[in-house]
Amino acid sequence: MIATSRDDGSDVVVIELQREDRRNALDLALCEAIREAADAAVAGGARVIVVTGQGSAFCSGADLGGVYGPDFLKALYGMLHHLTRLPVPLIAAVNGPAIGAGTQLAMACDLRVAADTAKFAVPTARNGLAVDAWTIRTLADLAGAGRARRLMLAAESLDRDEALACGLADRAGTLDDAIAWAREIATFAPLTLAHNKLVLNGSPDDDAAIEQSFAAVWASDDVQEAALARTERRAPVFRGR
Repeated sequence: MIATSRDDGSDVVVIELQREDRRNALDLALCEAIREAADAAVAGGARVIVVTGQGSAFCSGADLGGVYGPDFLKALYGMLHHLTRLPVPLIAAVNGPAIGAGTQLAMACDLRVAADTAKFAVPTARNGLAVDAWTIRTLADLAGAGRARRLMLAAESLDRDEALACGLADRAGTLDDAIAWAREIATFAPLTLAHNKLVLNGSPDDDAAIEQSFAAVWASDDVQEAALARTERRAPVFRGR
C-alpha cells in the first residue's frame, strides 16, 4: 500500500502510493499510512519528502468502492492538513492524473513537479460530494480564482501545461527530477525552511509560534555557520540547530 525509501546520499525520503490496481485511490487505510510514513520520515531525519504514485496515476481520488463516512473524512482531512503542518518541505511528483483527493494530496505538498501525463481535477459537482474550504481556497491561491471556478463549478480539468502556466504545478518533470530538486532543497537551512513553511501555511492562530520560530532561526548555530562559510568561501553545512 505504501513504499518508503531513502535517497542514497541525501536526506530525501520518497513515499510511493502502491495501490496500482485502484490507480492509487485513497481509502481510510491509505490515508493513515501516508500520514504515518510522513511522520516516520521526519522522525528519521528527512529534510525533504517526495510523494508519488505507483504506475501511471499519481492518485485517482477517493476510492469509489469505499465507504464515504465520518471515519474516512477524518482520516483524509487529518492527513492532508497534517502534511501542511510538517516542518519539512514536501514535493509531489505528479506522475499522472491527480483527480479529486489526488489534487488535494498534491496541494497538501509544498511544491509540485508534473509529468507530461499529469492532470488535475476536483469533480465533486459530477459525483455529488464536497471538499472542505481549505481545498477550494488553496486551489484559488495556487491556480487563480478563474481556474478554481472552472474546476469547482464547471468540473473541468487542467493538463500539465495549463497547471504550469497558472502555478498549480511548479516544474515539469519526472520523479527523478523531483528527487533532484529535493536533494538541492535538503541542503538548505532546516530551521529556515520550517519557519517559511509555517508562515506560508499558517493562520492568525499561529502568530505566537511564528514569532518563536523567527527568533529560533536568528539564534541558531546555522546562522553562524552561514557567516563562517561565506568567509571561508565554501558551501554552508546546516545542522538544523
